[in-house]
This record gives sequence, C-alpha cells and structure tokens, in this order.
Amino acid sequence: MFLRNAWYAAAWDTEVKQALHATTLLGEPVVLYRKADGAVVALEDACPHRKLPLSMGRLQGDTVECGYHGLTFDGAGTCVKAACVSRIPQAAKVRSYPVHERYGLVWLWMGDPAQADHAKLLEIPEWDDPAWGLNRGDSMTIDCNYLYMTDNLLDPSHVAWVHQSSFGIAACESEPLQTQVNDDGVVVSRWLYDIDAAPFYRQYLKFEGRCDRLQYYEVRYPAHAIIKGVHTPAGSGGDGAPVHEKAFLMDSYNFMTPVDENRTRYYWFQLRNFDADDAEVSRQFAADVRHAFEEDRVVLSAVHAGMKQRQSPNIDLAIDAGPMRFRRGMERLIREEQQAALGLLDTVEVDSHA
Repeated sequence: MFLRNAWYAAAWDTEVKQALHATTLLGEPVVLYRKADGAVVALEDACPHRKLPLSMGRLQGDTVECGYHGLTFDGAGTCVKAACVSRIPQAAKVRSYPVHERYGLVWLWMGDPAQADHAKLLEIPEWDDPAWGLNRGDSMTIDCNYLYMTDNLLDPSHVAWVHQSSFGIAACESEPLQTQVNDDGVVVSRWLYDIDAAPFYRQYLKFEGRCDRLQYYEVRYPAHAIIKGVHTPAGSGGDGAPVHEKAFLMDSYNFMTPVDENRTRYYWFQLRNFDADDAEVSRQFAADVRHAFEEDRVVLSAVHAGMKQRQSPNIDLAIDAGPMRFRRGMERLIREEQQAALGLLDTVEVDSHA
C-alpha cells in the first residue's frame, strides 16, 4: 500500500521538544522526542511487553519509560532498564527510525535503515537565498488517501472550479496540458497566455494589466509536490522565454505523509521572489494559501468518501493522464520494493536451513 524506503515528513521541528510526541505514519504509531543535545529520536510507539504506547509513559532524560511496568528504552530502541524482572529479556526492544531535520521539518525513513540516505531528500535551491521570501509552513490532516492528494496536485484544471475565489479563473478550464514522466515522478504543466490574473495572485503582482501564466505541477515519489506559479506581463511568457524583471515567481512545496489508508497529513511552505523581508506580505500570503488549501480539504474528503461508497464504477478523463501515470509509477515502485524484500527473506530462510 505504501512505499517504505523513502523520507516522509513527520512533524515541524517546532513540534518536537523534550517531551513525548505521538504520531502515525504509514499506519505505524511512532513517538518522537528530543534528547538533551537537541537530536530527535523516533521510536515505535509500543512497549514490547503489552504494547502500551510509549507515548503514554515518561521521558527520563534521554530514555523513555513505559507507563505500565517501567521498561525503559534508549534512543536506539534498546531496553536499558527493566526493574520488574531479574534480567532484561533479549526481545525487549523497539524499532528505531532514521531521522533527518531539514527545511524546518523532521523527516523519518520508514523502510530499511541501511538505505536511508539524506541525499534522497529533494533539493530546494532558494531555501537559503535572501532574495526569496519564505512563508513559514503550515499543515493539516485530510480525511482521504494520499493518492487522492497526488491526483489533486497533478491537476491544474481543478483550480477553475474548486478555487474560484483564489487560484482559479475561467482560462484554467480547457487549455491542453502537457504531461512529462520522469524517473522520480510526473510533471503536468501549461502556459496560459494573455489572461486576467486570478484573485490570489493579483494583489502581489508588480505589473499592471493582463499576464501570461505558467501552471507547473510536479509530484515526486513517494508524495512530494512542487507547484510553480509564474505570472509575467502578457506577451513575455512561454517556454524558453527569459524571466521578465517584474515576473511573479512562487514555488510551493507540499509534502503528503500517509497516516493510514484513510487519512493524510499535509505539510507545506512557499518561497517567493518578491517582498522577501515583508512580514505582512508573508502573513497575508500564508493566510491566503491556507484558505485555498481548506477548499481542497473539503473536496478531497468528499472524494475519498464517495469513492469508498460508490455504487457504480467511476470514470477517468483525459485530464487524469498525469495522476494515472503517477499512480502506475507508485504501483511499480511498491511492487519492486516488496519483491526485493521477499527475495531477501527467501535468502535468509535458505541460509538459516543451510
């Protein structure tokens, strides 16, 4: 159901303190906390004795004490104290997850720890660029499977109907889309020429009159989206055209983490090429983005419920080409990962009987 050998956003770095923070990723309960030196620990949130969540216990220095019988675990998941028995059982251990902090987020590697590589996180070249403003991130939980969210974030057309008060205008309804399939994901894009700016963008543009607009929607495996918004004076846009000095550039980074098959935790932040140090612009921009994403939340929750309860088959449209290509890519990666795991298991079983 999920690709496990990947980095997933688990929390904002400000959410994880020297206290127990419970969460769930890919159906697996996890407890996070910071050690005295600031390093983040991520452990399976279940004591191996009777599976009481460790998050219901107590943080004792850099270790977690179970609230049922006091079994205590260090940051590697090793039981270091079991006062209720004469010796620590060999099986008294919990899973520890690789952790990496970047872009204000705490990332967990949910698969084979030996494959956890920081280089596999996407690069954001503007992150530390003082010329770019940053809208500090927000998040929400959406009651839908994460694939409905990747569908949504590979669908420029939906803005014409879902986001009429923010991102959408009538010009977004029918212009043909270009779909590009890459090794690491899928891109759907199009230029719209000589149009009015949508309500969300109009207030931030540094030029008057009509515009050319690029809609660029990219989702990388397992569920990391990069949405680029470009608005430039009419007649100056298009593939290969130089960037106009008054062009509006926005890169929206969106990270979907499956909680389980029915819920997704959604994290995001935006970078912009204007008013980099203007706190009021950042506040208003963040509020407008949150409003637009709340519109998505309403629709996607209803889509998930409708698909689960459907009494007749659903159909796909031509505009679904990008989302369907992404889904097929995910299916392939998950299948290959599972086959590799089964091959390793077969090898272990053969060796154990040799």
